[in-house]
Amino acid sequence: MPFDPFGDFHIAGYLRNIEAEKDLALVKAQEKVFFEAHLEKALTFLHRIRGPVTYVHFRKVHEMLFAEFYPWAGQDREHLGVATQVNRGGVVDFERADRIAQAIQWGFEMGNSTTQMQQKPGAIMGAFAWAHPFLDGNGRTMMLVHTELCRRAKILVDWPATNKEAYLDALARELKNPGGRYLDAYLGQFVRKAGGSDDLATQLRELSGLDGLTVASADDVTYDASNEKAMASYRETKRSRGEEAHLADDPAI
Repeated sequence: MPFDPFGDFHIAGYLRNIEAEKDLALVKAQEKVFFEAHLEKALTFLHRIRGPVTYVHFRKVHEMLFAEFYPWAGQDREHLGVATQVNRGGVVDFERADRIAQAIQWGFEMGNSTTQMQQKPGAIMGAFAWAHPFLDGNGRTMMLVHTELCRRAKILVDWPATNKEAYLDALARELKNPGGRYLDAYLGQFVRKAGGSDDLATQLRELSGLDGLTVASADDVTYDASNEKAMASYRETKRSRGEEAHLADDPAI
């Protein structure tokens, strides 16, 4: 069953794309076209930000990349009122929709610090991935934002040298247990000082599907807050992440 949080796949296609396309292979091809077409514009936008990068900027990057294909681009799950909870293939639960902004802010509290960005590039990427704000395009969006935060910290992740399967394995472990710093351990092998001649746009354009775990796919399942089984799975994920205090403070869970 295709990922269908709006419940209208048979009419509006995958995630209400402008072409009402239902073939996921064609949809993903179109996503790549729009990403590559607007990549440099989005990087320029990030580069011109004065002061800390924020969730407002994060949403704007998503809108710039995908608005010509997804009319809802730039709006997260909470604003759209769909996919209160998301589970990826029965393996990874992401943050609840009403806590997306807090999860992203946690990432920016680290990422806007040069020292922490240099020391914890994986933890920051993991925070953005855990938030999973958008119905699709999360991976590409957070990759651009993360690249800008790295640039500010005068470092660079050599993404083309990474291995997709190893990265996704480290990311899955990070999402379950951020205290283990699995993504920092993996990405640490590929972090180097940035140089003036680095062509970030070309590097990002050459990436091959490293956002695979963080984008919506046919394996994603969405739930509303009344689904008791889903809530139990979410609570267990929060505990494994060391966030028991959030559970105790939130009467909704």
